[in-house]
Amino acid sequence: MSTPVTTPKSPVRLRAVDAPDQPDVTPALEDLYRGFEQELLVPLWTEIGDLMPAHPRSRAVPHLWRWENLRRLAAQAGELVPVGRGGERRAIALANPGLGGRPFATPTLWAAIQYLMPGEDAPEHRHTQHAFRFVVEGEGVWTVVGGDAVPMRRGDFLPQAGWNWHAHHNATGEPMAWIDGLDIPFQYVTEAQFFELGRDEIGEDERITPERSRSERLWGHPGLRPLSVGELTPGTPLLSYKWEFTDRALADQLALEAEGFGGTVEPGHAAVRYTNPATGADVLPTLRAEMHRIARGAETAPVRETGSSVYQVFDGSGSVTVGDRTWTVTRGDLFAVPSWQPFSARSEAGSTDSDSGALDLFRFSDSPVFEALQLNRTRIEGTTR
Repeated sequence: MSTPVTTPKSPVRLRAVDAPDQPDVTPALEDLYRGFEQELLVPLWTEIGDLMPAHPRSRAVPHLWRWENLRRLAAQAGELVPVGRGGERRAIALANPGLGGRPFATPTLWAAIQYLMPGEDAPEHRHTQHAFRFVVEGEGVWTVVGGDAVPMRRGDFLPQAGWNWHAHHNATGEPMAWIDGLDIPFQYVTEAQFFELGRDEIGEDERITPERSRSERLWGHPGLRPLSVGELTPGTPLLSYKWEFTDRALADQLALEAEGFGGTVEPGHAAVRYTNPATGADVLPTLRAEMHRIARGAETAPVRETGSSVYQVFDGSGSVTVGDRTWTVTRGDLFAVPSWQPFSARSEAGSTDSDSGALDLFRFSDSPVFEALQLNRTRIEGTTR
C-alpha cells in the first residue's frame, strides 16, 4: 500500500477584502488566493500598504532608558554574572519595546551597558560587527585591541572596526560602566555575521596602563597623516578620540557664534562628527558618531531623518522630544530615535549639572548605510529641505 503524500501547510495566508483598489470578492478570487497560498506566492496588491508606504513606518518606537536604573542593574549583574565565557563581556542590551523583545535598540543598532568589576579581565574575542565604546563616567579600564592597550576615560569615544581581536582589563579597585554600540541588528538581518573566541586571558605585556595607546601616538595629531602607513583596513586606525579635544571643538564653535562669526549648525547648537583621520569619512563603515552641545535655553529645530539613532546624555539636563513623546533627561540617559520620527532637544543645563554649562548629547546612527545605498533623506520641520 502506498503512503499518501501530504502537502505541507503553507505559511502564506491571503484574505480577499472588499476595499477600494482591491478586486471584487468572488468565489473565483478566493480560489485564486488558495492557489497562491499553495505555491507560496503573494500578490503585491494585497501588501503594498506595508511594503511601499508613503513614508518610513518603523517598528521601533521612541523610548528612554534611565541611566540610574541601568547602572544599578549592571552593578547587580556584576555581583552575580561572571565576565568570562558564558557571561561574555557582561553586556546588557537595550531592547526597544516595538521590536518584540529582541535585544535591539533600533532595527539596525545595538546599544548596551557593559560593566567590569575591579581587577577583572573581559576575555578576548572578535566579530565582524563594527563596534565602539563611549564612556559617560569613570575611568580605570583599558581596552586591548590587537595588543594595543587603550585607556578609557569619561568622554572618550573608542571605535573599533570589525574582525579585530579585543579584550578589556580593569586595573583599578573600582568597577566601571560604559556603553557599547554595534551594528549587530544590521548584520543579523543581512545574515553576514561571524564571531570567534580568542584567549581566555591576555598576556602580562598587554595588561599595561599607558596614558596613550600606540594608535594615538601614531594617528592622534590633527591634520597629520603618518607616511609610514600604507594600505589601511576599513574603519578608523585611531582607537581613541579624547574628550579634551571634543570639548574644545564644541566650546570654540559656540565662542565663534557669540563673536558673530557663525560656526554652529543653528543658534546655540554646536556639533562635531568623529571621522577617520586617514580619509575624513565616518569612523566605521556602518556607524556614524557625533557629539552635540546645546547652549542653555537653546532649542533645536525638529528634524526627521531616514535611518535611526541612539543618543546618550553626556552632560547637563533638558528635554527631548521624539515623535509624540517628550522626556526630561539628565546625565547618562539613553533614548532611541526611530526612522523618520521628528527629534528636537531643549537645553536647561547650567553650571550646577554640567561641566560645560550646556546640554551635551552623544549620538550614533546608521547613516553611512543609508548614504551608501542612496536612501538618506532629511527634513527640518518648517522648511522645504
